[in-house]
Amino acid sequence: MNGYRNSVNIKLGLFFVGLILVIGLLAYSNSIVNRLRNDNREIVKLYSEIIAKTVNEDSDTNLNFVFDEIIKKVQFPIIYSDSENKPIYARNLSQSLTPEQLQKSLTSMDKQNDPIPIVYTDPDSNESILLGYLHYGDSDLIRKLQWLPYLEIGVVALFIFLGFIGFNSIRNSEKRNIWVGMARETAHQLGTPVSALMGWVDRLRTHPKESYNVVKEMESDLKRLEQIGSRFSKMGYDSELKSISLKELVDRQSVYLKKRLPLLKNEIELTVSGIDDIWIEGNEILLGWAIENVIRNGIDSIQSEKGKVNISISSDNESGIIQIQDNGAGILKKDWKNIFRPGFSTKERGWGLGLSLVNRIINEIHDGEIKVLHSKIGFGTCFEIRIKKSA
Repeated sequence: MNGYRNSVNIKLGLFFVGLILVIGLLAYSNSIVNRLRNDNREIVKLYSEIIAKTVNEDSDTNLNFVFDEIIKKVQFPIIYSDSENKPIYARNLSQSLTPEQLQKSLTSMDKQNDPIPIVYTDPDSNESILLGYLHYGDSDLIRKLQWLPYLEIGVVALFIFLGFIGFNSIRNSEKRNIWVGMARETAHQLGTPVSALMGWVDRLRTHPKESYNVVKEMESDLKRLEQIGSRFSKMGYDSELKSISLKELVDRQSVYLKKRLPLLKNEIELTVSGIDDIWIEGNEILLGWAIENVIRNGIDSIQSEKGKVNISISSDNESGIIQIQDNGAGILKKDWKNIFRPGFSTKERGWGLGLSLVNRIINEIHDGEIKVLHSKIGFGTCFEIRIKKSA
């Protein structure tokens, strides 16, 4: 339920962030447009003042110069009309416009920007005379800027939509792989004790006198089955950590696997080195699962007739250290980190969940570290696990 709520909160948060970005983008674009319009208005005002000063001159030379040389350099459409709003002169508009079309353009410009009146003040009587108006529209730059944020929003929305579809497709694919992978990992975990039990049953049939020893081993496999159920049930929950012996934990995993090596692979030598006992903070069931997984991963990687897996235990001032060395196939250096990602596997039939679960147990639950210490193709791999010591 908490995961669902968090997912909803994240989606709402992203929606509001996106809404704020859109509003900010539109506001910023509109501020630039308004600034450009104000600049254009100041230019038109200046033109109206020049026209008003030259209109009373005897010669039309200066007035013609204003229209032919100055106004024509503007980058926006402009119309000069008389006091009754009848167009007299136009710039940056099609030359083929009819008077009716020119009048419509004038009306459209007035909706965009208020016309600037051309007022002449008689120096003798100080009387103001309205000579006409300068009507102007938006430049191409302003029109493009007005549409730019909508274009950007459309492109971003399309990108988000395609990303959402792609993300959902990847997530659904990962879910399918995880479900199948978890089923395979469960079968992988159950395989050893179940195969062992079947072997012990056959042993009882052929050697009934060994029943006491065989039953003890069967009990061990039944306990392992119980542990496997407990391992999976503890995943996803806060795990209680307590002080445990690292040497005892490793010994239990190695002893159990040693007796069942013929079921896993022939001619495998499994050794443990390091006699000093080290106490760490850990969950015995989950940490044992992680160590077993790494050992089995090393066993599975062995391709030679005589395989070796050595587990060494040591420590430094802060951590208990386990190094698991095999003489298996090895791992390419570019994949040293990828092997801990869910779904990634170097095995032909692997599903990439074993080491990802180990990584989760070591890093997230125990706040420790697991890494490939060194590896060489054809010569083997060494994994190192670090777990904090008990206080």
